[in-house]
Amino acid sequence: MTLAMNNHPAHALDAYRLVAKGESAFAEALERPICPQCGGTGHARAEVDGVISMGRCRCQMLPDRIRLFNQSGIPARYIHATFVSFAQTPDGQLKDLEPSAIRALGHCSQFIDTYVPGSTNRGLVLHGNVGRGKTHLMIAMIRELIFRHGIPCRFIEFSRLLSMLKEGYSSGRSDAPLLSDLAEIPVLAIDELGKGRMTDWELTIIDEVVSRRYNAVGCTLATTNYLPGEPTGAAPPNLSTSNQLTQRLGDRVGDRVYSRLMQLVAFLEVEGKDHRTQG
Repeated sequence: MTLAMNNHPAHALDAYRLVAKGESAFAEALERPICPQCGGTGHARAEVDGVISMGRCRCQMLPDRIRLFNQSGIPARYIHATFVSFAQTPDGQLKDLEPSAIRALGHCSQFIDTYVPGSTNRGLVLHGNVGRGKTHLMIAMIRELIFRHGIPCRFIEFSRLLSMLKEGYSSGRSDAPLLSDLAEIPVLAIDELGKGRMTDWELTIIDEVVSRRYNAVGCTLATTNYLPGEPTGAAPPNLSTSNQLTQRLGDRVGDRVYSRLMQLVAFLEVEGKDHRTQG
C-alpha cells in the first residue's frame, strides 16, 4: 500500500502515552489536531513516478505503530523500559553504571541504529547474572523497533509460552497457531531462554520455535542467565549450586538449537550491579 508523504513533524510519533492494563503495557495516542492533509480520513493523494493515486496518509503512522506495540505482549512491569531509563533515574539523574553496563547499552542502541527493515538482521542474545537489566534492554529494543522502524515484534517469556500451550491443550486447542505466529513475526524476543526443567517436551518446543525461525531467517532476541557454550554434560543447578550455574546455554536448549542460535544471533554479556538490589 502506498504511504502518502506530507509534512507531519517527526515528533508526531511521540504523541502517545503508555498505560498498564492488567499484566500488559499498552500505548494510547494523545489527542491531536485533525490532519490537514487528509482531513481525518486517513487517506491522501500520493504521487509516485508521476502517477497520482490515493494512499494511506502519513498521519496514520503513529496509530499503526501503537497497534503494533499493543500486540507485542510487553509486560506492564516494563512499561517504562527504555534506553534512557536504563541509564537515568526518573528525575533525570545519571545512574552509577559500571563500564560493562554502559557498553551493553551502547551495543543494544547500535543494534537499533543498524537494523535494516525488510533485510536479514542477525539477532542478539543478552546473557548475564540475574538483575543486570537484560530484560529491560531487550524491551527497550522492542520499543525502538516498533516506534522507530515500524517492525512487528512479539515478547514472550519462555515459561509463559509453555503455560499458554498447556492451557491450549487442556481446552482442546492446537498449538499450531501460536507457534506459527512466533515463527513468522519479524522480531521475536524470548525472555529467560533456558529456564525450566527442560523436559523432552520443553526441549521439543524450543527446538520447533528456533528451527522455524532459523528456516525463515527471522530476527530473534533473547535473554538468558546461562553463559553461551555448547553442551557440557554438567548437572542442572540445585540448592547447593543455585548461585553458581555450571551448565551452559547449550545444556539448557540442546546442541541442535544451540548450533542454530550461533548462526542466528550474536551474544552480548550484560554485567554490572544487581539493579534489583539498588534503591
